[in-house]
Amino acid sequence: MSRTEKYRGIFPAFYACYEEDGSVSGERAKQFTGYLMEKGVQGLYVGGSSGECIYQSVEERKLLLENVMEAAGGKLVVIAHVACNNTRDSVELAAHAQSLGVDAIASIPPIYFHLPEYAIAEYWNTISAGAPDTDFIIYNIPQLAGVSLTLPLLQKMRENPRVIGVKNSSMPVQDIQIFRAAGGEDWVVFNGPDEQFVSGRAMGAAAGIGGTYAAMPELYLAMDQAFREGRMEDAGKLQYKANEIIGALCSCRANMYAVIKEILRMNGMDIGGVRAPLINVSEEDLPKIRACRKMIDEAVAGL
Repeated sequence: MSRTEKYRGIFPAFYACYEEDGSVSGERAKQFTGYLMEKGVQGLYVGGSSGECIYQSVEERKLLLENVMEAAGGKLVVIAHVACNNTRDSVELAAHAQSLGVDAIASIPPIYFHLPEYAIAEYWNTISAGAPDTDFIIYNIPQLAGVSLTLPLLQKMRENPRVIGVKNSSMPVQDIQIFRAAGGEDWVVFNGPDEQFVSGRAMGAAAGIGGTYAAMPELYLAMDQAFREGRMEDAGKLQYKANEIIGALCSCRANMYAVIKEILRMNGMDIGGVRAPLINVSEEDLPKIRACRKMIDEAVAGL
């Protein structure tokens, strides 16, 4: 199986799972993994932005991944985001992920300090060396990391045979075309911004990794199928529906992931709230959240 066949389809960005006291919940992580498997997704992206990684300890991130891998049982492609804001912890998470048998690890660049590109390359290559038998995916999210993936940096990373692709969350959809062309034949680009899934696929993305996929996996699975079957008008209509829902999810006072988790709780999948300083749901948000849930239910019912 080629890489572009293996890493294809819908990869929900896995949400952090907490107990009522705010501690990481391995049991809820297992339940949530099973829930997404039943929806028919092709893989999971664990420990990224949607997983609140920057607010968790190394041990908490290990615990979540361990439980996801146990529940997945080899039936999903699992990508583990392992970056921390120091190299040592990142290498520890990379080695741990490999020991669990993940399909790939991924990493954003170091944040806060603006490092030269050769230092970023050394950071990524050192992390990759911590998991020498595992694929490595560059995570480009300049609007949050403060660093953009450039073609010279990409070409430098291509010297590492374990580097197989880019999760691209920059907003210019042309970046997907640029990174796809620069990578070569068996190079994988994942579309990051959920609002441009269809256009990202049209520009060469093999798959999508998204923070709202788990809120409405049915819509993104249908969108991907319509694209693969050449039904572009249908794919576009589904994208418009998803974008309207995303706008509504972002209209609450609470953090978007808190809103999504509340919708999941209403649907019987309780994975807790979000960790401070992210803002949890308040009473004033509930009417908007119920409206968001209704929008999702109606969109899914119309498939």
